[in-house]
Amino acid sequence: MSDRISDQNWPVVLKTNELILRPLRFRDRAKWFAVRAENREWLTPWEATLPQVPEHIDGGDLISKRPSFFEMVRIYNRDGRSGRTISLAIWQGPNLIGQITMGGIIYGALRGAHIGYWIDRRFANRGFTTQAVEMVTAFGFDELGLHRVEINLRPENGASRRVAEKAGFILEGDRPRYLHIDGAWRDHICFVKENPAIK
Repeated sequence: MSDRISDQNWPVVLKTNELILRPLRFRDRAKWFAVRAENREWLTPWEATLPQVPEHIDGGDLISKRPSFFEMVRIYNRDGRSGRTISLAIWQGPNLIGQITMGGIIYGALRGAHIGYWIDRRFANRGFTTQAVEMVTAFGFDELGLHRVEINLRPENGASRRVAEKAGFILEGDRPRYLHIDGAWRDHICFVKENPAIK
């Protein structure tokens, strides 16, 4: 078990009878933008935003702007190969229906990560997000040897809470002002799942 995902093991592709999870490709740009545009209003209340960075901090201008689609794909591939972030598009047949990311992957004594996701509203409430969470969690446990995985979500996001609970995550506690979401620092609640194979 390695703390890196080698070129032989990248890209990571996970499959069930209904879903394929794989990294975004440059040629996915049109579909990704179409789905994001269609779901802008649906996703905005739950989307991470970039807080203002003080001007005296070096690189503040880089931190405060989003990458282009092509830069984003390059970053995801680089971070995927390094084993630090695994970001996968969720496909149901020919339809790009969402995205899931296992980020903040830490090895050593902690061996943990967190999961974030979004889903096209036309495919919500059909179990696809829960399946994707289960697939990525299993990958983290079985292939990366992680000990624990977190899902941090806003308390008012009932749909996301149901996903975490259906995927077997247990409420651990509060995370006040945890993430910058929809323009402000927002409270979250933390759900955790531990690897049953690691004692």
